[in-house]
Amino acid sequence: MEKITGAVRKPVSSLKELITIADELVQDGYKVTAEGMIHSIRDMGEFAFVILRSRDGLLQAVLEKKKGKLDLAKETEAAAQVEYTQETEAAKTGAQEGSVSEKLHEGEAVRITGTLREEERAPYGIELVVEEVKVLSKPAAPLPLPVDKWKMGASLEARLNQRSISLRNVRERARFRIQEGIVRGFRDFLYEQGFTEIHTPKIGAKSAEGGANIFKLSYFHHPAVLAQSPQFYKQMMVGVFDRVFETGPVFRAEKHNTKRHLNEYTSLDFEMGYIDDFREIMEMETAVLQYIMEMLEMEYENELQILQVELPNVDVIPAVRFDEAKRLVSEKYHRPIRSPYDLEPEEEQLIGTYFKEEQGADFVFVTHYPSRKRPFYAMDDPNEPEVTLSFDLLFRGLEVTTGGQRIHDYAALLEKMASRGMTSEGMEGYLDTFRYGMPPHGGLGIGMERLTMQLLGEDNVREACLFPRDLGRLAP
Repeated sequence: MEKITGAVRKPVSSLKELITIADELVQDGYKVTAEGMIHSIRDMGEFAFVILRSRDGLLQAVLEKKKGKLDLAKETEAAAQVEYTQETEAAKTGAQEGSVSEKLHEGEAVRITGTLREEERAPYGIELVVEEVKVLSKPAAPLPLPVDKWKMGASLEARLNQRSISLRNVRERARFRIQEGIVRGFRDFLYEQGFTEIHTPKIGAKSAEGGANIFKLSYFHHPAVLAQSPQFYKQMMVGVFDRVFETGPVFRAEKHNTKRHLNEYTSLDFEMGYIDDFREIMEMETAVLQYIMEMLEMEYENELQILQVELPNVDVIPAVRFDEAKRLVSEKYHRPIRSPYDLEPEEEQLIGTYFKEEQGADFVFVTHYPSRKRPFYAMDDPNEPEVTLSFDLLFRGLEVTTGGQRIHDYAALLEKMASRGMTSEGMEGYLDTFRYGMPPHGGLGIGMERLTMQLLGEDNVREACLFPRDLGRLAP
């Protein structure tokens, strides 16, 4: 009977480990084994460079044919191994028949054993002098995109159509390593601040935001919708855990086909109780962003360099009232105010430009949005009932966050719903939570893809989404 006792470490070094202990390995002449996909091959005659791609980056391996034998062990589907031996004299004459470069191909998964040495021209300043190559798997067809090129030169549509292949390109993949750092920083910081991570349903009977932009479906012959946000559930859980957060998908059936909209995106949400002022939510987000940027700088330096990303300064984020922001950009840029109750995309861009020019700020909080443009659960300002204790965060001229204080009083919540002609149908569980008491609370939702897009300086949000869903795309 076989017994499984836990993860067993294979005698294979990751690229990160090789980089970390490279000096020791070079001095001692250790033999190491590495695994990866063949990213590219350059046959120079007397020797060949094989570039391996793994999760940590690229490793240069060199096949020095003049040194004598080189074992090329190939593992077939039946797990049989065939040893290929190349003789010294054949390599010296530059004979290509049966050369190692002809036996290896881009896209193959291989395990390579050899000695590590310093090579300042190679990625990370190291290369592996190969003694044995084992082919673990072989592709059935040539790669459809030149993923080994620094810039593939393919259109966005072509890259999205072959998404899992295009992401093998080092620059394409770097975007999503940085996105990992954003989510990791968000989660790690909130854990430190006493937040509990929750996971809420994405199929429901009622939309949290209301309106017509919801995806409807049949749930065992009952009407249902896909969640526009985890809003109701995260509010309800404040009464349980005080502070909660979630990272998960949300769905918006908006018939937009713009560079800033997706119909499915990932939202980074948190909700916190026992607040005295909605500015506490803004302060918490500022601290989250500071933590994220610090983590990216410390642990994602390689990806930042690959994409030449300059991290924004988040030491201080200015805040401006909604009406004041509209006035400032109208006066400075001579743009008439056309919509008194919301910000148009051009206004968001001008607000971003204004605060970059005037204060050197990449982020700006816009507060006190009109009540008529905010959801029913948004708390109105007691001193100005026509505006809410809410905000948006703009990053380089694009809204990436919406948040604010929520109504926590049961009677006030019912009154706000009645004033909008709303019924309680489908919201009984949500309202019952408030019937039995809730602390003052507030929270926000960050659009992960938009935040990534703006950080990387991309002009299309699809560049920051692994598998985008929009008006015309349901695959891959």
